Amino acid sequence: MSVPTGAATVPARVLAPGGSARTVVAPIAFGVVFVGLWQGLVSGLGIDPYVVPAPSAILAEVVDNAGSVASGAAHTGLNALLGLVIGTVVAIVFAVLASVVRVLDQLAAPVVAALSVMPIVALAPVLYTLYGAAVETARVLVAALAVLIPVYVNTLRGLRQTKPVHRDLMRAYAATSFQQQWALTLPTAAPYLFTGLRIASSLAVISALVAEYFGGPIGGLGKSITSAASSSNYPLAWAYVLGAIVLGLVFYVVALLAEVVATRHRPT
Repeated sequence: MSVPTGAATVPARVLAPGGSARTVVAPIAFGVVFVGLWQGLVSGLGIDPYVVPAPSAILAEVVDNAGSVASGAAHTGLNALLGLVIGTVVAIVFAVLASVVRVLDQLAAPVVAALSVMPIVALAPVLYTLYGAAVETARVLVAALAVLIPVYVNTLRGLRQTKPVHRDLMRAYAATSFQQQWALTLPTAAPYLFTGLRIASSLAVISALVAEYFGGPIGGLGKSITSAASSSNYPLAWAYVLGAIVLGLVFYVVALLAEVVATRHRPT
């Protein structure tokens, strides 16, 4: 059984000859050059910290406030992780149902379209009003809603990639409906599911972070950024931003590794 065109798995790209070296070295080289230019421009032109602080000042704040940055990242990361798990499970369940019941797919289409354009800025205050500002429920729900759409759309597309000739072959071997789903439909949909999961992993962090700007319990990188910026400590605010970037990269890399492990035996 071949993987549908356009659904190449991660190992096909990353594990190709020389692919790993290029994948690792190129971003590092670009990052070093970018940070060097940033430092040189800020120092050479005397740019004020409120415009953009120097990387050296940001790094110094990260070192001096490592505990606070790590604590905020853990707080935001937990909300993002819960939202990612909840949103992924709900999206997969509804995608499976929509792939089986066409009427449900047609009914869900306008709802999915509406959710995809719903602004977090407007949603977070409403959820805080509904569930209270003393609990993390609103932040988790915001992350879950952001995750729901990309995972649902990609999973549903993957579930529809099974070729009729493959289904006919399974029926010829007297395979049950469950066996067809388990041995044919789900493996075919796996690359699409992980594509949605990689997109959603970063969205979960961004959504949880943005939701922290609009209330809720004290804690998290979003609250720390606003607090540092309001006190005009801009290098510290950027230190928390750096913590958020690292957190998003961790989520993305974990999703990428999960895809590598789950699809390592698939033909390319």
